[in-house]
Amino acid sequence: MISLSSIRIHPVKSTAIRSVPGAAVDSLGLVGDRRWMVVDADGECVTARTDRRLFTIVGETHHTVAGLRVPLRLSAPDHETIDVAEPASDAIRVTVFGRAMRAIPADDAAGDWVRAVVGRPDVTLVRVAEPRPLNPTYARAGDATAFADGYPVTLASEASLAQVQRWMTEVSGESGNLPMDRFRPNLVVGGELDPFEEDAWGRVRVGTVTFRVAKGIDRCAMTMLDPATLTTGPEPIRTLSRHRKWDGATWFGIQLIPDDAGSIAVGDHVIPS
Repeated sequence: MISLSSIRIHPVKSTAIRSVPGAAVDSLGLVGDRRWMVVDADGECVTARTDRRLFTIVGETHHTVAGLRVPLRLSAPDHETIDVAEPASDAIRVTVFGRAMRAIPADDAAGDWVRAVVGRPDVTLVRVAEPRPLNPTYARAGDATAFADGYPVTLASEASLAQVQRWMTEVSGESGNLPMDRFRPNLVVGGELDPFEEDAWGRVRVGTVTFRVAKGIDRCAMTMLDPATLTTGPEPIRTLSRHRKWDGATWFGIQLIPDDAGSIAVGDHVIPS
């Protein structure tokens, strides 16, 4: 049996991971996931690829903290916690790695707070206003996402991570201790499956929700950034390049598109097809 072992939401794109026992799913992915984002003066997304202090920001919403009565709460070491009001200004054009969509800037207080934490005077916090249509090569008309890099939901398996850790040990002679957090999946599955079995899935049912598999996930340098220490090293790209490299990229996990709405919970059966 394969089951859902972890659900992760990122209220603000490229900030701290929030593990939750259950989540609602809508057409844009897990409700509350990556619906906020930090952008630069040109409206382009700012991520921990270039501004690693984003990883120190913890965003909470009522999707991650039951009973929270504000749209977004932000905290970071050495900074006072701030409650972010519902944005009320006009929508602006923003881009996620060059792909355009529209978002609403947060108020000045929230913007000032983010600028202080990130250490940049040109950044702004925004909330999604209009979803971004997905690449029609792998999606259907009407499929969309909020601020995800590619597709609404990402999935990885414990079996695949364990295999990467074994490969790392073979090279270094030391115990591979790469955490799943390096890959920032929304869904982690465990149980009776082989490493990278998920590569061949076409659909997957989690609890009562069915997802289509869009494609695999090509991995970038952000996986080499340790979210705890904010230091970088060669793993896991070095190991993936030895064992999981094709089409000029390294691969780990899969991208999903919801076929319907519903709810999922840790422990749900996972049925691939």
